[in-house]
Amino acid sequence: MPEVRGNLTADRPLADLTWLRVGGPADWFFQPADLDDLRAFLRDLPENVQVFPMGVGSNLIVRDGGLRAVVIRMGRGFNGIEIEGSRVTAGVAALDAHVARKAAAAGVDLTFLRTIPGAIGGAVRMNAGCYGSYVADVFVSARAVTRAGELVTLTADELNFAYRQTELPEGWVLVDATFEGPSGEPEVLEQRMTDQLAKRDATQPTKDRTAGSTFRNPAGFSSTGRADDSHELKAWKVIDDAGMRGARLGGAQMSEMHPNFLVNTGDATAADLEGLGEEVRKKVFQNSGLTLQWEIMRVGEPTDPKPGQ
Repeated sequence: MPEVRGNLTADRPLADLTWLRVGGPADWFFQPADLDDLRAFLRDLPENVQVFPMGVGSNLIVRDGGLRAVVIRMGRGFNGIEIEGSRVTAGVAALDAHVARKAAAAGVDLTFLRTIPGAIGGAVRMNAGCYGSYVADVFVSARAVTRAGELVTLTADELNFAYRQTELPEGWVLVDATFEGPSGEPEVLEQRMTDQLAKRDATQPTKDRTAGSTFRNPAGFSSTGRADDSHELKAWKVIDDAGMRGARLGGAQMSEMHPNFLVNTGDATAADLEGLGEEVRKKVFQNSGLTLQWEIMRVGEPTDPKPGQ
C-alpha cells in the first residue's frame, strides 16, 4: 500500500459503519488526511486494487464476506459547507440535513435534502431526491479525483443523471459538489423542513434500523431523474399487494409501518436482509409481473458456504 498521512487500516470491519449494522471487513480502509493525501494515494495505488468510496453507510448492504477492496471514507477536511449567493458548495462528507439547514438559513432552498439520510457524496452519486425534487435539479458541478490522482471537475452532462444513478467512472472519488437553489425566506424554508420531518416520522420507521427505501418505485422517469407522476407506481404498494408487509427471514423484516423499508430487527445478517429482499422481488413479480429494482446498494462477497452445503 502507498504511504499515507491519514489512517490506513487492514481488515477493517464495516458493520459498525453502516446503518443496517451488517457486513464483513474491507481488505483495507483509508481515511485521507486531506485532498493531497487522497490524490497521492490513488496515484500510487496498484491498478489491480479495487476502490470503493463509502459515505455514512445509510443506503448500503455490505455482504457478510466483506469487500476485496480499499474502502475510502472521507471525514474532516471533506465536510465543509460554503455559500455564495444562491450557490452552495459542500464537501462529500457533509450530511445532507446539515447542507439543507445551512442553505435555508442563508435563504437558499435545498429543503428536499433535509429528510434524505446520508451525506452529499452519496446524494450526488445516487441522484437522491424526495418530494418531487432531485439533486439533478439543483446540480451545478462536482469535483472528483481519478484513479490516476488527477483532480477533475464534472458537469451534469458528464455525470449523466438518471433515476437514482449517475455515470461516475469506476474508482473515481467525489470530493465536493456545488448546487444552485431558488431563493426563499429562511423562516419559510425552516418551517417547510419541519413539516417534512413530521410527515416522514409519521409514515416511515425512522426509529428502526433501516437503510431507507429498499426498492425504486417502478415508474417512468425523465433523463434528469424526475418522476412522471401520471404513471408512477409506488414500490410499497406493490409489495403490500403481494402480501409481503411484515415478512421475515432470520433477523430481517419488511417493515409493518412501511413495507418498502427493510429492517434489521436486531440479529440479522447481510444474507438475511438481501435474501428477504430477493424474496420480495420474487413475490411482487409473481403477483403483478413487475420487477422491482434495488435502491439499496449491495457490495462485497457472501461468506463461504460450509462444507457439504
